[in-house]
Amino acid sequence: MLNRFAPLVPLALVTLLFGCATHPQQVAEQQKPQQHNQQKFVAAQSSTAYQEAVYSEEVATEKELAEFSDSKPYQLPVLADSILERGLSLVGTRYRFGGTSEAGFDCSGFIGYLFREEAGMNLPRSTREMINVDAPLVARNNLKPGDLLFFSTNGRGRVSHAGIYLGDDQFIHSSSRRSGGVRVDKLGDSYWSKTFIEAKRALAMAPTTVTSRK
Repeated sequence: MLNRFAPLVPLALVTLLFGCATHPQQVAEQQKPQQHNQQKFVAAQSSTAYQEAVYSEEVATEKELAEFSDSKPYQLPVLADSILERGLSLVGTRYRFGGTSEAGFDCSGFIGYLFREEAGMNLPRSTREMINVDAPLVARNNLKPGDLLFFSTNGRGRVSHAGIYLGDDQFIHSSSRRSGGVRVDKLGDSYWSKTFIEAKRALAMAPTTVTSRK
């Protein structure tokens, strides 16, 4: 009886050993697609989480801007129209360093003059102070007429110029002596687009009652 099954014993042992040797590899091969799918799932979850975080941040920013505006009543379109109408009437006024009157303006002097005369607001005198006013930051794709635009034109990354957004990708500013003083330019032009830093909705700080001097 034992002799009949003797030749089968070595064969069985070989088969068993071969099976043990190849089993981990087969398992590993089977796990590879599963691991790959798990990695894809984790990556998808990470991407979704990132998108949700960005969306939440944008919503929060818009909510803060709305709350800020609601807590400080003002008639933005009316004030913006008044400021920009007055500004456009001054196109061609010469550039004058330190100038704050119709005899000549520098960039911050021009903005300060319009906001003071048309909105009853006293903005800081220099662009470095003006950029720090307690007003909502505005994304470039959410600009409204009357928003302040700040630029770094000296190549040092610091604010050195400012203007007022008109709408339709245009802004008005007192540019320089060489370029003719008060003028209108396109924000999308390569120079201004490259030097643009940020925008603020300074009109959100306007007093509820505005007494303008004509």
